[in-house]
Amino acid sequence: MDAMTFPAQETLDRLLSKQATVGIIGLGYVGLPLCTAIAQSGMKVVGFDIDDTKVASLSAGKSYIKHISDEQISTLKDTGRFSATTDFAALAEMDAILICVPTPLTPHLEPDLRYVIETTKVIGRYLRKGQLIVLESTTYPGTTVEICKPILEAGGLISGRDFYLAFSPEREDPGNIDFSTSKIPKVIGGDGPVARDLADALYAGFVTKTVLVSSAATAEAVKITENVFRAVNIALVNELKVIYGAMGIDIWEVIDAAKTKPFGFMPFYPGPGLGGHCIPIDPFYLTWKAKEYGISTRFIELAGQINTSMPGHVVNQLAMALDRTQRKGLHGSRILVLGVAYKKNIDDPRESPALRLMELLEDRGAQASFYDPFVPVIPNTREHKTLNGRTSIAWDPVLIRMYDVVLIATDHDCVNYAELVQHARLIVDTRNACARAGLTGPSIVNA
Repeated sequence: MDAMTFPAQETLDRLLSKQATVGIIGLGYVGLPLCTAIAQSGMKVVGFDIDDTKVASLSAGKSYIKHISDEQISTLKDTGRFSATTDFAALAEMDAILICVPTPLTPHLEPDLRYVIETTKVIGRYLRKGQLIVLESTTYPGTTVEICKPILEAGGLISGRDFYLAFSPEREDPGNIDFSTSKIPKVIGGDGPVARDLADALYAGFVTKTVLVSSAATAEAVKITENVFRAVNIALVNELKVIYGAMGIDIWEVIDAAKTKPFGFMPFYPGPGLGGHCIPIDPFYLTWKAKEYGISTRFIELAGQINTSMPGHVVNQLAMALDRTQRKGLHGSRILVLGVAYKKNIDDPRESPALRLMELLEDRGAQASFYDPFVPVIPNTREHKTLNGRTSIAWDPVLIRMYDVVLIATDHDCVNYAELVQHARLIVDTRNACARAGLTGPSIVNA
């Protein structure tokens, strides 16, 4: 760690002694777990959000995220180490401020940084000497220094001298009990070595390992690379699924056999499309930025096209299975979509391919309902307005028998698949859930 001068040394001392107060802006699936991890380490945390319903819930000791319990929130609140507020003036009292706001795409697949920009402007109004500002939101390389830094410096304070700016990408995997926030290594890059070292002192206080890189842009590139890697490999197995399916070969059996090779192969699995806030979105941030350098990201764009096409492929497979087994078309058929969360065992439907599946089915005249034990109501979204507010059916074998097809879009572990197979007329399984449960039969079709 490089030698530091005032005010960096004062901030460092407060971080190392856990006397610092940390502000986290954005109390969603990234920000709230981060709050709990920091507070559990002994530091004081204040969560900031513009959503007063979230703040009210947390202030009452209640969680709105499945894998964070009410008891965790209530306990941390009672210790005085965690509080939530909509009053952003309190940012002036923070020693470190972490930005955990959404970075979506525009309808034209371009970066939408309005939340980052507006949040940075708010921080700039209350910025004081010695504060550490860390962006965690996934974005293209250059955002921290090119976008956030000028906004923060507009008030006269200088990055690296008066305040300190860094980037450390979130790596949350909701529902993964093996890797909570504190167990995931933290990549850190700063606008200069002092900012990097201060961020290292902060994160080293509550994560098992920190990984320091040479710049904020490098840290931004690390996160984009991780997500591009997944997107491209998922696209590959999705394409193989289509090819092998035409040949009468089970892609799941192929992958299970291939992964027995102890080197040179890493299993990825096909599905009905990509979901979540990262994998379907983040690669396009790099695609957009690469154009500034006159570079075409053909691999990334092709992967996006393949993954985006998967819901259409699944619907076509469902239509063929329905015709083959029941001599019926999609128009007028009743379809039950099992699972609208973007991955199993969580309550997050953001960018879920299940929502697109429901839209495609209804575009072709089918009646689409859904069952999800974790998502009782589809939240309001800009992209899927016709589905806003729809509620899950109850799990009932009598109801299941009334549907022409059950489409497994999300393979929650708590679903009784044996009961589903017993009562469903036809099952189209995009996750190989039935086979993994040891269930086979002519009424089950993989897609």
